[in-house]
Amino acid sequence: QLQASGGGLVQDGGSLRLSCAASGRTLSNYGMGWFRQAPGKEREFVAALHKGNNRIYYSDSVKGRFTFSRNNDKTTVYLQMNSLKPEDTAVYYCAAGTPILSSINLARAYAYWGQGTQVTVSS
Repeated sequence: QLQASGGGLVQDGGSLRLSCAASGRTLSNYGMGWFRQAPGKEREFVAALHKGNNRIYYSDSVKGRFTFSRNNDKTTVYLQMNSLKPEDTAVYYCAAGTPILSSINLARAYAYWGQGTQVTVSS
């Protein structure tokens, strides 16, 4: 089970760090992804770590502002979000799975999901 936390209300230009933990279990066997969903919109890819090549991929909308990382014992992943904008407002979800590289941006490629954490950026 994945637990996401760290969301909140922040002003335009502010920062937040989201965390996603797997109840003390290692996440090393999985690729990890962050997605978000704004009201009335489909779930959108934000960033992902591909298990096969250990590379991190970002959506164009967050590249250069968000940073995906993982702790040394691989039980927690993070999403550092800087220079936040009102259009970043959404519920953010972490996900675990074994997607192939061409599918890392697809929500359906992930088997396990956290409960979501709300991020609200005020203008």
